[in-house]
Amino acid sequence: MLRKKTNGVARRPQRTSILSEAANASVDRRAFLRGSGLAIGGLAAIAATGGTVQQASAATATAGLVETVKSVCTHCSVGCTVIAEVQNGVWTGQEPGWDSPFNLGAHCAKGASVREHAHGERRLKYPMKKVDGEWVRMSWEDAINEIGDGMNAIRDESGPDSVYWLGSAKHNNEQAYLFRKFAAYWGTNNVDHQARICHSTTVAGVANTWGYGAMTNSYNDIHNSKAIFIIGGNPAEAHPVSLLHLLKAKEENNAPVIVCDPRFTRTAAHADEYVRFRPGSDVALVWGILWHIFENGWEDKEFIRTRVWGMEQIRDEVKKWNPEEVERVTGAPAEQLRRVARTLANNRPGTVIWCMGGTQHTTGNNNTRAYCILQLALGNMGTSGGGTNIFRGHDNVQGATDLGVLSHTLPGYYGLSKGAWAHWGRVWEEDSDWLAGQFQKTTGADGKEKSLQNLTGIPVSRWIDGVLEDPENTDQPDKVRAMVLWGHAPNSQTRMTEMKTAMEKLDMLVVVDPYPTVSAVLQDRTDGVYLLPACTQFETRGSVTASNRSFQWRDKVVDPLFESKPDHEIIALFADKFGFADRLLRNIEMDDEHVPNVESITREFNKGMWTIGYTGQSPERIKKHMANQHTFDRTTLRAVGGPADGDYYGLPWPSWGTAEMNHPGTPNLYDMSKRVSEGGLTFRARFGVEREGENLLAEGVYSKDSDIQDGYPEFTMQMLMDLGWDSDLTDEERASIDAVAGPETNWKTDLSGGIQRVAIAHECAPFGNAKARAVVWTFPDPVPIHREPLYSNRRDLVADYPTYEDRKFYRLPTMYASIQKQDFSKDYPIILTSGRLVEYEGGGDETRSNPWLAELQQDMFIEINPRDANNLGVRDGKQVWVEGPEGGKVKVMAMVTPRVGEGVAFMPFHFGGHFQGEDRRSKYPDGADPYVLGESTNTAQTYGYDSVTQMQETKSTLCKIWSA
Repeated sequence: MLRKKTNGVARRPQRTSILSEAANASVDRRAFLRGSGLAIGGLAAIAATGGTVQQASAATATAGLVETVKSVCTHCSVGCTVIAEVQNGVWTGQEPGWDSPFNLGAHCAKGASVREHAHGERRLKYPMKKVDGEWVRMSWEDAINEIGDGMNAIRDESGPDSVYWLGSAKHNNEQAYLFRKFAAYWGTNNVDHQARICHSTTVAGVANTWGYGAMTNSYNDIHNSKAIFIIGGNPAEAHPVSLLHLLKAKEENNAPVIVCDPRFTRTAAHADEYVRFRPGSDVALVWGILWHIFENGWEDKEFIRTRVWGMEQIRDEVKKWNPEEVERVTGAPAEQLRRVARTLANNRPGTVIWCMGGTQHTTGNNNTRAYCILQLALGNMGTSGGGTNIFRGHDNVQGATDLGVLSHTLPGYYGLSKGAWAHWGRVWEEDSDWLAGQFQKTTGADGKEKSLQNLTGIPVSRWIDGVLEDPENTDQPDKVRAMVLWGHAPNSQTRMTEMKTAMEKLDMLVVVDPYPTVSAVLQDRTDGVYLLPACTQFETRGSVTASNRSFQWRDKVVDPLFESKPDHEIIALFADKFGFADRLLRNIEMDDEHVPNVESITREFNKGMWTIGYTGQSPERIKKHMANQHTFDRTTLRAVGGPADGDYYGLPWPSWGTAEMNHPGTPNLYDMSKRVSEGGLTFRARFGVEREGENLLAEGVYSKDSDIQDGYPEFTMQMLMDLGWDSDLTDEERASIDAVAGPETNWKTDLSGGIQRVAIAHECAPFGNAKARAVVWTFPDPVPIHREPLYSNRRDLVADYPTYEDRKFYRLPTMYASIQKQDFSKDYPIILTSGRLVEYEGGGDETRSNPWLAELQQDMFIEINPRDANNLGVRDGKQVWVEGPEGGKVKVMAMVTPRVGEGVAFMPFHFGGHFQGEDRRSKYPDGADPYVLGESTNTAQTYGYDSVTQMQETKSTLCKIWSA
């Protein structure tokens, strides 16, 4: 069923493929190779040696020896190793990394074709700008000067927050860190990246449950799972290589795989139990499973007693979700959920896996907390084979998030408080008054003047409202007037009709990317648009953090092609233009006049990232792991002998203390069976020591060999003094601590690392030993509850489970009830959801520009259930219109399939270049248009944002469909 797309009847004359078109144009071999992409490896190599084929000799054979370079795939977050084969500076071939414990010699379609990503003929080749509607080539010097002059003028007129610096999950760690630092020196918190629209609700929900907002275990640790529960995730397509690890557990442990999804996906095809449920009803589904667990006493009572706070309040909410009500809300049969609950109870430890199907909702933070609470109830946390294995999307979305490319925090999740800025000011050796002076001030609702330095910026999900909304309604002095989309595909965001308007109202639109992205063609501007060619990650070097928190090092495969530049060099060029390069780079070595040394940037963030243990991963240690991948166990990830003996692969954070302390990294978070010095941890004590008289610290449990054999708060200098452990500090460490705040200095702000070192010497977690909290009293819904999506076709449920009242946060007014009170369901009766394909990634610009991948999926489509299709008069393979209730519509091909249930339709989100039926290929710069264009599902997607993080809602809106 998954493969069958037609009934065998020809829809139309078979479309000629891209590669066969190239071949049929002429019998000339050169033309065929050029069209197929083989020309890059073959003809370009010839061109590099003068453009002619010469007789081989011993000398030329030696010069043409193949050099192998180790890198990491630039697509999803698994972190597959790529072995590049380079001849005379040309990347001519590739192999998967057989020694990598992550991919074990495997690649998916995207990973197998990354050479073409770097050598792609459709790349931006030089800086360009729009002049009277035409793309005009310009020099880098002129581009930086023109853009910089324009931004300085906007800054003088409207303040620094009128320029929005949108960063990227495609940056390496060093570039991401430098980008966030650059935004701080410009004087704005209007900086963000893709994590806002993929896993921000995960980070918020998970971090506020037990301390850190990241994957707790690893892909490899799933080998130890006795049950695998996947909800809102499709790893078979989104993270294909991860399936190696899931299927190993399924085969060796006989681990049942349970997939909960509104759509029967390729992952569901591997499931022992597939649960179809209504989009947007995740909390109700999880509470329905937990109802059976509590009803039968299957919960882990001792784990809850010692390590969980607030579970009684969860019980009270779960009691409401009897099987009949769960089936009414979710559509999932009562008996099936009882079977799922029994399976999870009988097969422990089990792991819970989710992706964007669970996060992209107005209640996304409720969903992610519900998933966590399920694991807490089962006692599946802090154990091998358990945990919440959160599959991140882009290759470095974990690292870019950790390094603070976000509108609400500085690197390391320090936040934006005065103390957070003071900490990073010390790391940067910056004058705090000068840095504060870079930011604008505003008058708050209370009439008091506040610095925007300490206020969250506009999230990327809402940048269009920063342009379109009246400043009188915002907490920002003026509108966003210049937008910098740096490594970001705009078609991955909702409300694209309004986005088009916003782009056209900007004074300036700057796109920095190896490919032009949909930004180049969505708007109808005739000027004020600049395209700057960044090189790919294969043309630079640096570290990248996989989903499991492991660091890996990419070596440079080839020099930057065409006139492209690495992102950190472009940042330095802008800093020089704005006059603060000397300050920004004062402690960073330079490879060239405008090229910061990558390893030096790593060492700088090592100095400040104490919160999450980004301090022990020196460039030397990461490179040593990459060079000795073969020495690491494929399941535990621990090196067995060799130069990295005892380390966990990639030093998964936290790797506490300095690199000299040699902490091995933390493979599984919150695992008390290991010493802290060997990668063990407790739950983090970040919520205080008590709540309304109840103890928030762990009850009589602790990490192995801990000198404090009970719960304890986070470490401070005062705590060391009270314990009598301050004598363990060196004179240098004590002096550094005194320079910060003396006894008030805590483990996060001690630049010497002494407090961490001493705590770990006593086998204590620097961040304390607390209970996980099942109730987050600081969130709009302290106990996760079901709320209907803004656009719901179940008006009976809207009355019973309404959304939030409208509110303002992240500087902007945000609508909830004012939308939901309107009934759109009669005109727009079908639920619309979206997701990924195996062939493409993200906005799809680079993958749809890859001839190998473009050949695999040439049409944008919508999946429609056969009953709906027949009722609508829609035929498989025919064109249909799909319109959302806000008026955006797309023209796409119908795929009639029972993968989706009745009343539900699905579209992938990787397409762009068409807009509401119009092919906009002619608007691309010559030679930079992707091979495959198509409508963006987000043109029809609607308003809706999470109540904590402003995550966009893409998984549950409404639409209507009719034949084109």
